[in-house]
Amino acid sequence: MSYDSSVLGRGTPRQRGLVLLGIVVILGLLAWAAHWLIFGRHFQTTDDAYVAGDVVQITSEQPGTVQLLSADDTQSVKRGQLLITLDPSSVDIALQSAEADLARTVRQVRAQFAKADGLRADIAQREVAVRQAESDLKRRRSLASDGAVSGEELAHARDTVTAMEASLSSAKEQLNATLASIDGTTISTNPDVLAAAARVRDAALGVRRTRIVSPVDGLVARRTVQLGQHVAAGTPLMAVVPLGGVWVDANFKEGQLEDVRIGQPVTLKADIYGGDVTYHGRVVGVSAGSGNAFALLPPQNASGNWIKIVQRLPVRIELDPAEVKAHPLRVGMSITASVDVADTSGPLVSEQVRSVPLPERPRDDRDAGIEQAIERIVAANSGLNATSASAQVP
Repeated sequence: MSYDSSVLGRGTPRQRGLVLLGIVVILGLLAWAAHWLIFGRHFQTTDDAYVAGDVVQITSEQPGTVQLLSADDTQSVKRGQLLITLDPSSVDIALQSAEADLARTVRQVRAQFAKADGLRADIAQREVAVRQAESDLKRRRSLASDGAVSGEELAHARDTVTAMEASLSSAKEQLNATLASIDGTTISTNPDVLAAAARVRDAALGVRRTRIVSPVDGLVARRTVQLGQHVAAGTPLMAVVPLGGVWVDANFKEGQLEDVRIGQPVTLKADIYGGDVTYHGRVVGVSAGSGNAFALLPPQNASGNWIKIVQRLPVRIELDPAEVKAHPLRVGMSITASVDVADTSGPLVSEQVRSVPLPERPRDDRDAGIEQAIERIVAANSGLNATSASAQVP
């Protein structure tokens, strides 16, 4: 582009100003076009993005009356920290009842073992009686041929043998019925005793559930429970939001998603910090559908008049935990996200399974305590020491 520099000198000041303005505009457009061709076209940006995170609902696993509230909205809590205490009176009674039932069951099983021993002795006695009756019958048969024994006496001897055999058979059946519930077991491993012990553990679990603790580290939100309120099992009481694991859902227009791939880097700015803080993340997934496709009342575009509306699809962006820890974010905050789409070698669909299991509950000292209580009850009501109580049935 060439021009005569004398034009600027000969024109009026207004004309010279317009020419200079035109040159500046043209140079600015050229600079913007060069920047877009080299850098800008490799970025897709949206300010329709918001912080999202897991919201862990705190619910009661059993009914009860709220006796103590140890946490409130906006309060930071640690995993295992006490949140709510329910009145333990009813579950304490249930535990005592279960322990008494265990003791009664042990005594009943112990009686079954004793009954089996008694039946074995009774069978041995009846076997002797049967042999004696058979011997008497044999002797009378030999005498009957000589007429020394009447036919009536011989018939009575036969009836005696039959009665003794029936009595022996009845005793054996009683022993079989008794052994059906105890054979191959010990007092401590008998199914009835194990079932009673399980009821004790369940009652002890109910006692522990009167103390509701936080399953994760986070911030308390949406507390709805009140002191003295009677809550049913499954009633939402409050929520704990683990802010250390938040992510961003950026809603891009469908025309912006052509080059978006899993793993692409993202720069983000939060409105709360303005331009002073920059977060770095990466794309971890693109939603399976637009927002209105999953709405409660999705649009029916096949009926009536139709107006095309550009749709947006949520793109999930994983944040750097260290940056989030240094500058905390809250769920729902506004974010501006810019995705670098220069590298399109990544997959279109994420194959990574995001699994966030509930942290395993640490073993409580009360777990060992209830097991010791069960062993103590079994030993105390079996009439034997702990070693003898576990001896096999002969």
